Amino acid sequence: METYVEEGKLSGISLLIFRDGEAVHQKSFGMANIEEERPLEKDAIFRIYSMSKPITAAALMMLYEEGKFQLDDPVASYIPDFENTLVWENGKEVPQEEAFTIRHLLTHTAGFTYGWGASHVDSLYNQAYQGGIWATRSLSDMMKVLAGIPLKYQPGSQWEYSVSIDVAGYLVEVLSGMTFDVFLQTRLFDPLKMEDTGFDVPEKDFGRLAMIYSEDEESSKLTPLEELTKGVMKPADIFSGGGGLVSTIGDYARFGQMLLNGGELDGVRVLEESTAKLIMTDQMPSTTSYHKGMGYGLGGQVNKKTAEYAWSGMAATYFVLDPLNNLMVLAFTQYVPNSKYKFAYEYMALVREALD
Repeated sequence: METYVEEGKLSGISLLIFRDGEAVHQKSFGMANIEEERPLEKDAIFRIYSMSKPITAAALMMLYEEGKFQLDDPVASYIPDFENTLVWENGKEVPQEEAFTIRHLLTHTAGFTYGWGASHVDSLYNQAYQGGIWATRSLSDMMKVLAGIPLKYQPGSQWEYSVSIDVAGYLVEVLSGMTFDVFLQTRLFDPLKMEDTGFDVPEKDFGRLAMIYSEDEESSKLTPLEELTKGVMKPADIFSGGGGLVSTIGDYARFGQMLLNGGELDGVRVLEESTAKLIMTDQMPSTTSYHKGMGYGLGGQVNKKTAEYAWSGMAATYFVLDPLNNLMVLAFTQYVPNSKYKFAYEYMALVREALD
């Protein structure tokens, strides 16, 4: 890990391993902010982007336990905006053959997308982004925009990474009567003592926020992405359950340990054991599949062979929960694109070797 920093590939790396509920290794390398010569400390705050998704899934499943919904309920039963949402198929808009469900949302099989591809529906998403979909004043407004764009696939027919977890975040609002940020704070973050997790960074903590970097094409040196980083230094415009949270490696470890413990941490229970297990086991519809040898739980992928539940964020934060070994491994940096350097996979491979 030190080599990645010494060679100037990554600004800094934070690592944390929990085994049997105890922190057995924690180490930080490099800088949180190169320009400010600020070292990466253990309490650094990171933009965790898509590692928000497992948290959103857990929040929604708290309401599942209260009997507010069943996983195979149609989403339109709770968000009527989607009652007339069509599907783009063979060059035209057609009705949904099967209404997309809450399970579809949490497994990215509802037919939504992120707009990263070259299809007609992807182009409609990109037009919506240019029209300010992420600058809408509420999740409710965002749903109205999404409901007017056809689905890319028939529900249940394809896995495609998408905005569906943002829809799940709005579903929390509908079912709980609270704004999504308040629900997370009162029902999850406060009970789990995740004191540095939320949708923005308070001014007193600006000095702990790690800068996001990328490689400058001309100089091949790390260049700060200030606009991405500083977006969380003001109150959030919209509470994105798919990618809006900031956290520390220690806070996220508390969330992960809660799942590994079957929904409980330090004597505080936020989920039933059966629900925690549901989140971390394959929930893919029988009509489609994820990747070979892999399943998809609620908000994160599942290794069918090892039972590991894992996910990552756009700026290269990673976590793995290994229930069979009562093990959690977290490896965080702030770099885009997150696919360029495989530091987290290399580190986790070393951890597995150490287990053997």
